[in-house]
Amino acid sequence: MVPVERPVPDESPEQLLGAGSGAGLQPGRPVAEPPAPPESAAPWSVDAADAPGVAAGLDAGFSDGGVFADVVRPKPAAPAHGWRAAVHALSGGRWNPGLSPAELRRRDQVRRVTTPLSGPFSVAVGSIKGGVGKTTVTSLLGLAMAEYRGDRVIALDANPDAGTLGDRLVGEVQAGRRTVRDLLHDLDRVQSSTQLSGYTHLAGRLRVLTSEQEPALSEMFSECDYEAVLRLLSVYHELLLTDCGTGLVHSAMQGTLRHADALVVVGAPTKDGASRAARTLQWLATHQDSSGGFPYRDLVADAVVVLSCDRASRYVDDSVIVDYFQSRVRAVVELPADPHLATGDVIDLAALAPGTRDAVLELAAVVADGFQARTSGLAAHGFRDTHTRDIHTGHADPQAGLR
Repeated sequence: MVPVERPVPDESPEQLLGAGSGAGLQPGRPVAEPPAPPESAAPWSVDAADAPGVAAGLDAGFSDGGVFADVVRPKPAAPAHGWRAAVHALSGGRWNPGLSPAELRRRDQVRRVTTPLSGPFSVAVGSIKGGVGKTTVTSLLGLAMAEYRGDRVIALDANPDAGTLGDRLVGEVQAGRRTVRDLLHDLDRVQSSTQLSGYTHLAGRLRVLTSEQEPALSEMFSECDYEAVLRLLSVYHELLLTDCGTGLVHSAMQGTLRHADALVVVGAPTKDGASRAARTLQWLATHQDSSGGFPYRDLVADAVVVLSCDRASRYVDDSVIVDYFQSRVRAVVELPADPHLATGDVIDLAALAPGTRDAVLELAAVVADGFQARTSGLAAHGFRDTHTRDIHTGHADPQAGLR
């Protein structure tokens, strides 16, 4: 820019600049004004009066608006099984054919199984017919839930006829060392999860509370006993599975159903196995309480039916059975016959056939689908309050709410 010259006033340089500060100035010479800064020197400098409006314009023009949220392409998951895994390995990872339909299904099942819980949740597994695999289903469901979930899962044997849940999960000898009867005897002394673990057994990541094996003592397990144990277990565990007996009117069974958040009914794709499962659901749906209401109708409508296919016949049209239950409950899961389960020994998930493992994981996913839909059960009966109180104080009263 060309400097603008103007005449020097009559005052002397000393008068203009002060004594000692006029070095280099000559009287009568024009004084150049300092050059204005180039326009590009301060691109965002604005007049104070216009600052709010200009800033708003800049924000509108240069805010990403979330457009960069998906700028990084997700890395495809590497297949772990089948020819896809072989191709991925042989190509050094340069060629990824993607997950197979089976792997995608498994990923979705695991996602559903890990549905979060905001408090203790009780699942009752039962049937009025014995020998259809009720204890096996409880064991498999508990092992799968504990395997994939990050919270604490426990299975309780509430069968008054010396149940075999402990046999299928930890073995007969180990199961008889500590039982629910021992816990009931020392109930007031248990003040921590560490103390409680002394009365339970560990099967993988699943905690197990076994039933009394002496028939006379087992029969004495009452509704009050079950509620006291359930209230204590719900303080230290998020998911509680109860292996019920076959008697729907038994005292312990009444307590189980009254506090259940979800129901799993076990049957078989045979005439007698299907009819007993149907009768179980019918009795629950039509049972009236003392006030004349039907307390289990919602439980039945949201129930899951498991058809244990270790008993099957080619002369039975199992599609009729499946269609019947699908029209009456939330879901039906078919559990294939499996040589490992047929032994009656301790169950190991890794020893199951692939089809059986898929069915077990699907059962766990279907049950977990109902975690957010509960309207009764433990939460409605104050169990969640006990759970919260223990988190904040470190103590809990197992008899709270029962007095």
